Amino acid sequence: MSSAVILQGIHKFFGTFHALRGIDLNIGKGEVCVAIGPSGSGKSTLLRCINQLETVSAGRVILNGELQGYTERENRFYPLPPRKVAEQRRQTGMVFQRFNLFPHMTAVQNVMEGPVQVGGQRRAEARAIAMTLLNRVGLAGLHDRYPNQLSGGQQQRVAIARALAMQPEVMLFDEPTSALDPELVGEVLDVIKDLARSGMTMMLVTHEIGFAREVADHLVFMDQGAIVESGPPRTMLAAPQEARTRAFLSKVL
Repeated sequence: MSSAVILQGIHKFFGTFHALRGIDLNIGKGEVCVAIGPSGSGKSTLLRCINQLETVSAGRVILNGELQGYTERENRFYPLPPRKVAEQRRQTGMVFQRFNLFPHMTAVQNVMEGPVQVGGQRRAEARAIAMTLLNRVGLAGLHDRYPNQLSGGQQQRVAIARALAMQPEVMLFDEPTSALDPELVGEVLDVIKDLARSGMTMMLVTHEIGFAREVADHLVFMDQGAIVESGPPRTMLAAPQEARTRAFLSKVL
């Protein structure tokens, strides 16, 4: 399997705080990688580095064979211009804990906005694609509702459709159910399962351990900015090799 995402020696500092400590990770095309771990372990920061919302302090992020954020010449790195970074960022779709929908736009307008404003797509074409995507995430008939007329689960599904509208190569989910009432979690997880079945390359940060067991091809446990253990989810959850992993799982399983 060829790699969609390659992370090599990723470090990230915020001032003197060492948030990521030498992360190495490969995600194959069509693979679902799930990261678990305690709050503050660097999981969300790692996603933001892949998406170039954060600049890595050291190391390489490679998407589909292309170095992200920099060009490399004679073992030296030179930052790419902002326009090129924005172009690269379109390879990834990011879904956050909070939905971040435009409150003055309907569901379909929220999904259309990126392709029209960033991608230069004609409005009629963008609307047709947005309607198809809203149907895909189970929101047929709700396209003309505003965010305040939708439940949290419905708003998060609009956010997923909005990310998909940019036709990303990789989808990144940062605890997409953490802001939802418990009874709404399942409807969002069902959409993510459908994406996994379709062969979308994904990395998810989640506290939903049962979901991780079900959907992940590759499970990563992070603590204090490092990958402590990784492997097949069923094996790792049933018989973790590292004491820190066992301690964490004993509290969440």
